[in-house]
Amino acid sequence: MNVHFIAIGGAAMHNLALALHNKGYQVTGSDDTIFEPSKSRLEAKGLLPETFGWFPEKITANLDAIVLGMHAKEDNPELLKAQELGIKIYSYPEFLYEQAKHKTRVVIGGSHGKTTITSMVLHVMHYHDRDVDYMVGAQLEGFDVMVKLTDDNDFMVLEGDEYLSSPIDRRPKFHLYKPNIALLSGIAWDHINVFPTYQNYVEQFSIFVDSIVSGGNINYNQEDPEVKRVVEASANPIRKIAYQTPEYRVENGETLLATPDGDLPIEIFGKHNLNNLAGAKWICQHMGIDEDDFYEAISTFKGASKRLEKIAESKTKVAYKDFAHSPSKVQATTNAVKEQYKNRTVVACLELHTYSSLNAEFLKEYKGTLDAADIAVVFYSPHAVEIKKLKEVTHEQIANAFKRDDLIIYTNPDDFKTFLFNQDFNNKALLLMSSGNYGGLNFDEVKQVILD
Repeated sequence: MNVHFIAIGGAAMHNLALALHNKGYQVTGSDDTIFEPSKSRLEAKGLLPETFGWFPEKITANLDAIVLGMHAKEDNPELLKAQELGIKIYSYPEFLYEQAKHKTRVVIGGSHGKTTITSMVLHVMHYHDRDVDYMVGAQLEGFDVMVKLTDDNDFMVLEGDEYLSSPIDRRPKFHLYKPNIALLSGIAWDHINVFPTYQNYVEQFSIFVDSIVSGGNINYNQEDPEVKRVVEASANPIRKIAYQTPEYRVENGETLLATPDGDLPIEIFGKHNLNNLAGAKWICQHMGIDEDDFYEAISTFKGASKRLEKIAESKTKVAYKDFAHSPSKVQATTNAVKEQYKNRTVVACLELHTYSSLNAEFLKEYKGTLDAADIAVVFYSPHAVEIKKLKEVTHEQIANAFKRDDLIIYTNPDDFKTFLFNQDFNNKALLLMSSGNYGGLNFDEVKQVILD
């Protein structure tokens, strides 16, 4: 099959391109710019476009399909040519469904936790040599790629993102997978540029639950009231299985999970991650892994990339970075670090970087999210606000939103770095939360500060 990718350089798109190349497809692509690590990974397989830009002449009747990425615009010259020639155009999730329509589709959805739960499931499968197809949003230890597609595997495990499918298909991605087995971890308003009201956002999850194939099942976090309401209100004839956070305790900085065979030391920590583990356990059991085998495998799971990822540790200092940016994730992550390091000073640094977090109206959702930290810092770049064409966010608005009198706020990257590198981190735990890099922070330098 001959497939062309419009906007091949995206995190998801380039991984799908690599997966199809590995499967033996003829793959080509275009993009106006490609950053690392996508650039090197595509180049290694001979898939990097020779020249950046859009070239309608690449679109010919010889192509079997186009995969259209979100980075492209509706008036993209290659897209217009494909439409003119009548070539089949797929969004990223549509193409994944085509690859998985004859398999048992396992879809992990939720505003938070979906990458971690998908990663846990794949870790357990890999540990027990169970080969499955998959798509996950983070690089995993022991996995070369983030998308794997075969003709033979029975299961396809998909991280179910609620963001839009393509510039010409405004449906959320997870509406297109039609799962046999599904999970819903939590609902907390996000992507306000696409879902301007909370009700509109929640409705997407109701549609997801109703999209599960008849006779399938939904595993849901009953500790989240909105999840519970959405799942239990659905008239879809599916099996509904509730899960909750299992018993655990923290002792001398180690998390011990209660199991039928006694306490099990695990690498991950935090109530939210233990809740994620409970969901992953159900999914693995549906996929044929018994309880004992699940516990054996999960004890070696270190976490997904950028999800409470330990970047450095010495005897009295430790530093983590986390992708947390939405209010619910920020609160869960900050609480987790304080619970794990009760006797240390927790320094939590949050960068407001996403469209939602830099929206003056949305800021109030962050009230109380950093309360568990002993020292709380918020960094944002006025330049990022400009680029996103949002109204200016003021120092005062941020202070009012978080409702914390001792909140430290920085807008200059150099001032933030000066603060960070002048800290004495002895008996402290540093938590860096962002989907950006604090205006150019070198994480290797942070690592050195902790190890010195």
